[in-house]
Amino acid sequence: MKNLPDNLYSVDSVVRLEQVAINQFGIPAYELMKRAGEAVFQVLKTNYPQQKKVLVLCGAGNNAGDGYVVARLAKQAGFDVSVISLIDPAALKNEALLAYHDWQSIAENTAANKSLIDETDIIIDALLGTGLTREVSAEWSDWITAVNRSARPVIAIDVPSGLIADTGVIAGNAIQADQTVCFIGLKQGMFTAQAKDVCGEIVFDDLALPDEVYSLVGADARLVKSIDYSILPKRKPSSNKGNFGHVLIVGGNTGMPGAVILAAKAALRTGAGLVTILTVASNLEAISSAVPEAMVKSCDENSIIEILTASFIKNVTHVAIGMGLGQDGWSLALLRFCAQLNKPILIDADALNLIARQDITIKSCLVVTPHPGEAARLLSDEIALSSTEIQKDRFAAAKRLYDLFRDSETCVVILKGSGTIVFDGHTVKICSLGNAAMAAPGMGDVLSGIVIALMAQGINISAAAELAVCLHASAAQSVTQDRTRGLLASDVISELVNVLQ
Repeated sequence: MKNLPDNLYSVDSVVRLEQVAINQFGIPAYELMKRAGEAVFQVLKTNYPQQKKVLVLCGAGNNAGDGYVVARLAKQAGFDVSVISLIDPAALKNEALLAYHDWQSIAENTAANKSLIDETDIIIDALLGTGLTREVSAEWSDWITAVNRSARPVIAIDVPSGLIADTGVIAGNAIQADQTVCFIGLKQGMFTAQAKDVCGEIVFDDLALPDEVYSLVGADARLVKSIDYSILPKRKPSSNKGNFGHVLIVGGNTGMPGAVILAAKAALRTGAGLVTILTVASNLEAISSAVPEAMVKSCDENSIIEILTASFIKNVTHVAIGMGLGQDGWSLALLRFCAQLNKPILIDADALNLIARQDITIKSCLVVTPHPGEAARLLSDEIALSSTEIQKDRFAAAKRLYDLFRDSETCVVILKGSGTIVFDGHTVKICSLGNAAMAAPGMGDVLSGIVIALMAQGINISAAAELAVCLHASAAQSVTQDRTRGLLASDVISELVNVLQ
């Protein structure tokens, strides 16, 4: 990931880049196709020098054209190449047809027979490309399934067939590639939703487009590949805890102390100066024992007004609410109380669920951190949405969530999940860090603690959100390495000291 560019594009934006290159910089379209085929062939030669028997699966459109270029180059280099087309190649148009004719001048296609899949050494996926917007048809899905079952290494051209390039959603079935060679602009959907399941290693080639081309078409998102330590302010030797904010963490309803314990520990580990936890009386002992570094206060539904006027509230600089909050009268009263404080606030978990069904306006600086299920509840109007609907277009969901909280002074949305999205109303950022081991209870509570602690240290909310997501994922990766199980949320907290500076 570190060698990939930062800019991500929608399919439409990549088409515009290509058209600018062709029409304004005079690069012939077929020249771009030949460069794309050459880029894939170089990956084949470099990564699979011993795999001499190559099967190229071609479909329609320019993706097939790229495949025919690869086939021709491999054949001319001495590889044993077979090409199967799932359409009549005579139906190809423009540059794709030219590429087919160039291939045809040295060899012929092979009859469509799935048994060839198991007889080859390596497969080049040139079936569907970036134009896919609907479910893969049954016939083509059968071929995709046969490829995946074969366990043969696969190089996908531009995007694995069956993956929708704009959203990262698998359209029923998708090629599970070992490498995906992406051209001109990285497609935004390749870094979120289900994309990590099928893309394998992503290789990028700009096809030698001039830098000026990219200056004429704006990126649609930014890929975040590492921790930007420049965001963290340097601490003076004379620093004291009063310089780094006082965080109020609100939650932990009856029998649910764990979430606020995790959030408080994460906030303290990330460098918050002071942390106070506001919870129910029955949790006081458990929380005080688990987090002796934090202050703990309790209230019931009738004593919230006393908390509102308590002296310590004046010293609180930032608020995080929702972790283990529950959804009863106490929970709602506390949420309304926090909304009135006019302090920078992070809303998570049950606080989001309450907002989904209550009229609560927050005017101060706001970070919201929903997972897809919470996002679905927030965005449901007359028709109930599911997390599956959110996952169909995580980019659109993040933007709709931002619009939902437009009344706040400033707002940042962190839509959690594989390829977490951070949106501040201006730039969509996708974090490429993290792994499947993070699918574990309490991870969101830890992230909330990290975000609010960074905000309390004077980092603006957009930068704090981006940095927190990266620190969270990097700590998880540091613990697990290549393992995808065995990670606890508390492990991430312990590892923060090793990824912070």
